[in-house]
Amino acid sequence: MARLRKAAKIWRNPEAQSLANRVMVPHGDALFAVEPTRLFFRPAPLEVEFGAGKGDFIIERAASAPERNFLAIELANSVARMLAVRVGRSELPNVRVLLADARPVANLFLPDRSVAAYHIYFPDPWPKERQIKHRLFTPRFVRGIERTLDIALGRVFVATDVEDYARDIFAMLTAGGLERVDEPAAGARRSNFGRKYAEAGKAVFSGVFRLSPMRSK
Repeated sequence: MARLRKAAKIWRNPEAQSLANRVMVPHGDALFAVEPTRLFFRPAPLEVEFGAGKGDFIIERAASAPERNFLAIELANSVARMLAVRVGRSELPNVRVLLADARPVANLFLPDRSVAAYHIYFPDPWPKERQIKHRLFTPRFVRGIERTLDIALGRVFVATDVEDYARDIFAMLTAGGLERVDEPAAGARRSNFGRKYAEAGKAVFSGVFRLSPMRSK
């Protein structure tokens, strides 16, 4: 509750709202689509982070890769607002924030083959049997990732602290036409949760995937 009160207080500041509005992607209830070139006013490889939280990872990565565009997706309204304020204060021209559920973004909103990288770090594992239906990763979600992933550049970076969930995620990605590659997951130790787990010495299970050669033809 204290965090929500702090977020509400910051959001009441007109300057903070102005900063956030510069980077928030506006959309209404009508049929919606994300058009990267129009959103960023330039063609460039697009990286998407689902569940960007406070933006620790995506702000750092966008600053280090100004030649790329970055879209931070966050479902919680209060978190998305604070994320947008932080991105606005960073003055990075290559980051936008979208308040949305990750599933329709991958399944419906993004164009085919438009994403150079997906970053999905520590999605809620919903550990109880009755909660599994709420998990982000499903075969349908993976189909959305496969549809939108760039054939040549595309990578999916994923990490979780739950070993069983990691096995399920990796199996779904493989079944969905992706193959695992021997590369480090960029934000596995650089996202907010990743840093906390690293400091605590907690195990993290991560993987990087690309379209398999057979699927990308």
